[in-house]
Amino acid sequence: MIMIPVLVALCWLSLACWAEAQDVFDVLSYVDPLIGASNGGNVFPGASLPYGMAKAVADTNSTSNQGGFTLDGAVVTGFSIMHDSGTGGNPSLGNFALFPYTNCPGGDVDQCAFPKKTRARFGAFSNSSVSAKPGTFGITLNSGIRSEMTTTHHAALFKFEFPTTGADGEVAQPLILQDLTDLADSRQDNGTVSVDATTGRITGSARFLPSFGGGNFVLYFCTDFSGAEILDNGIFVNSRASASVKNLTISRSINGYPLPGGAFVRFKSGTEPILVRTATSFISASQACAHAENEIPKFDFTAVSTAATEAWRAKMSPIQVSTTGVNQSTLINFYSGIYRTMINPQNYTGENPLWSSSEPYFDSFYCIWDLFRSQLPFLTIIDPAAVAEMIRSLIDTYRHVGWLPDCRMSLNKGYTQGGSNADNVLADAFLKGIKEGIDWNDGYAAVVKDAEVEPYDWCCEGRGGLDSWKALGYIPVQDFDYKGFGTMTRSISRTLEYSYNDFCISQIAGGLGKTADQEKYIESSGNWQNLYKADQRSYWWDGTDTGFVGFFEPRFLNKTWGYQNPLNCSNLDTYSSCSLQNTGRETFESSIWEYGFFVPHDQATLQTLYGGPASFVRRLDYLHDRNITYIGNEPSFLTVFQYHYAGRPALSAKRSHFYIPSFFSPTPAGLPGNDDSGAMGSFVAFAMIGLFPNPGQDVYLITPPFFAHVNITHPQTLKTASVKTLNFDPSYTNIYIQNATLDGKPYTKSWLDHSFFTEGKQLVLTVGRNESATWGRHVDDLPPSLGKYAGFNGTFSAKRAMGARGARSYKGNFAAAAAVGDQMWGS
Repeated sequence: MIMIPVLVALCWLSLACWAEAQDVFDVLSYVDPLIGASNGGNVFPGASLPYGMAKAVADTNSTSNQGGFTLDGAVVTGFSIMHDSGTGGNPSLGNFALFPYTNCPGGDVDQCAFPKKTRARFGAFSNSSVSAKPGTFGITLNSGIRSEMTTTHHAALFKFEFPTTGADGEVAQPLILQDLTDLADSRQDNGTVSVDATTGRITGSARFLPSFGGGNFVLYFCTDFSGAEILDNGIFVNSRASASVKNLTISRSINGYPLPGGAFVRFKSGTEPILVRTATSFISASQACAHAENEIPKFDFTAVSTAATEAWRAKMSPIQVSTTGVNQSTLINFYSGIYRTMINPQNYTGENPLWSSSEPYFDSFYCIWDLFRSQLPFLTIIDPAAVAEMIRSLIDTYRHVGWLPDCRMSLNKGYTQGGSNADNVLADAFLKGIKEGIDWNDGYAAVVKDAEVEPYDWCCEGRGGLDSWKALGYIPVQDFDYKGFGTMTRSISRTLEYSYNDFCISQIAGGLGKTADQEKYIESSGNWQNLYKADQRSYWWDGTDTGFVGFFEPRFLNKTWGYQNPLNCSNLDTYSSCSLQNTGRETFESSIWEYGFFVPHDQATLQTLYGGPASFVRRLDYLHDRNITYIGNEPSFLTVFQYHYAGRPALSAKRSHFYIPSFFSPTPAGLPGNDDSGAMGSFVAFAMIGLFPNPGQDVYLITPPFFAHVNITHPQTLKTASVKTLNFDPSYTNIYIQNATLDGKPYTKSWLDHSFFTEGKQLVLTVGRNESATWGRHVDDLPPSLGKYAGFNGTFSAKRAMGARGARSYKGNFAAAAAVGDQMWGS
């Protein structure tokens, strides 16, 4: 048995016990970066620092290689240092891949395979040869070449070890090539490469396309070698190479596939490892070289790898748990999920050529529609300083581009999937006290612009249809919108998301003392009700009635109703277009059934429309039990825990224990969908600590953790929040809270606010086999909602709780806060 404290835990203030526990517990031993490396998880499993720009891994030619490497039988086509993690869409980055050969047959460089498609036949490997841990990655090709890699923030160091002879029996004369390609073969215009005849240094650049947006970007690189004497070097074009030519400028070609081209260096011997140091820059090749020289001056693989590992250990340290009786796979599932939350977004500060600024610049927000739900709220707990920099970056992007992004990658605008969901991110951070270096006045101006001004190109920023939104209170199907342009679909999901975006804006307004604005946006946050059709029934495709009445439906400009089967775009719909296609439906990647619960700010009113709490629970059960929802997509996350709003928190616990581990396991195929930059990882992490956020609000919904103790040390206040579970059952039969105390006092509410973490409070839960008849079930114990809860026994006093919380944001003006509380809750 090992108990793991963080300053204050089971050993309670015993520094000696803390030191002893640290001797036996290494958080990184429970991290497996290969979770999600097959079955469409699309993770980046290679070497990186937290939020690092350099991300080194072997790239395969899988159809699911968005993160570079896969364990699905595909072969390696190169080794590159720019990647994103868990994305959908096209493969991302993978620029300037390296590839090694032990020798070229007959000593003729033209006998080595240079193009990606032809060298793939030399890239086979056994899955058992792959090793991955935070900060390092290794793989052995069937050719006998072993490659290990590690990174600093902008640079990577590869170590290639070669057989003493090649497949033909000739003495090894290793060749390492570097080509002007990327994972998606998106190179545009001209690529350039130069190799220094004496040192073998390779420099170059090319223009590429982002994977989920418009525009393009230019990336530069610089590569150096160490460890063996150079035999010769030069450039290659297509399948031919020459040591007499050192410079190349190459076109894309005319057939839609980039003409292969790049450079190579050949060595006299393969008896010792060859180290390859490479770095990239969006500014210049000279800046890439400077990154490499400054960050990896001595080609010391052990030193770089150790530093990378320690950086991860420090970032992972705030959360430690008891391992008592817990299956090893549960611990790996948990900590690997936390690890994946810090791969993206990436810190590109100093690497943004688009504008000059002293503010941080983060990239690889894939996409905020996914990240706002759990990933960024999770980082707010364990790495608030990084979140502050991300918020500053988002606001600075607004200053220079004109809008907050909803998705951003490779210096380009990504596609907007729904609302202006950076509004939710800013509100979440604002309400939870993230403020270091943030100009919240500019932040507020940014979210208000989202709500008030329609961009010309709302495919990629802001909101479309604002004239109709303001005049009708909803986004019409087949809207007449001549001010801006985007895909004219998703009228239901956009209406629901815009409503929540406005609620989030109201929360910032309230905190800044802008009472009139707060009331204005609270009012428009109720626009979701304008698409609710009370008599709408839902039928299965065979005509069977689901038995439920009242669903959101599309509506035209003239206020008449359209129709979309509420089951279209559900997990069971195999024929509808539900993404950004012109033929897409009125909901995005999710059904009307599932979007029917997306009113995060007013569950009370939604419940009343659905017939009260009991009916609300039956509808949630139907959504989950009939597989209408799918946990592999982010809109499902909050529905797992929305039973709390109906006074049934035990059912939230039951659902979370069903989905984990049924759909999440510590294997390469262990994710139910692409990880979306750590969204899946953060869902697992939150569910396992038993505190799930309603993002954009200062609310965490309480369920029993998967561990007897959870201890979370806030990195800034250094206070340790603790959740202790009495009657903890590692078989997870006792998963229903019977009673609770907070800092030693009885606590009946089913939710906490962020002060739990910042002030280091102690929550003790007593659990049992059956649902409690009292805990979290009284109306006063329910999480906050704008509307008034109905159908519960007891007096309604949740308004007073919101008023007290509002008073803090109003800087002590309790009367003003209470007035707003009256308007929000119903007087």
